Amino acid sequence: MASQAFEEIAETFEFLDDWEDRYRHVIELGQELDALEEEFRVPATKVDGCASQVWLMPAVKGQGADAIFDFRGESDAMIVRGLVAVLQALYSGLTVREVLEVDAGAELGRLGLDEHLSSQRSNGVRSMVERIRRIAQETL
Repeated sequence: MASQAFEEIAETFEFLDDWEDRYRHVIELGQELDALEEEFRVPATKVDGCASQVWLMPAVKGQGADAIFDFRGESDAMIVRGLVAVLQALYSGLTVREVLEVDAGAELGRLGLDEHLSSQRSNGVRSMVERIRRIAQETL
């Protein structure tokens, strides 16, 4: 299960044969993200386990399992900022219950990211997914 925005990314990736083109597309997605204000780049929003600096700011609307999940994010590395955008597309707009049902590994695997990211970047993505899931779990 993934959001429509993520499905659109997956469809675009199907048309991009070369990993370099996919890599550029991920960077472009990151460039489209709104910058996270400096006051939200604090230890409480920083994601541990990433080689780059990454901040995720939750924006959950409502309470309980049917609350709508969203977040804003930022990174000091272009590719990681793009990965934040991919995760935002994967999760934003889902209910908290749906967020917990997403198999992020399988969904991201559809993009081939697992095959082309360095181990540090892969660990960073896992850390971001863990943070997202923790926020969703706490909302329940």
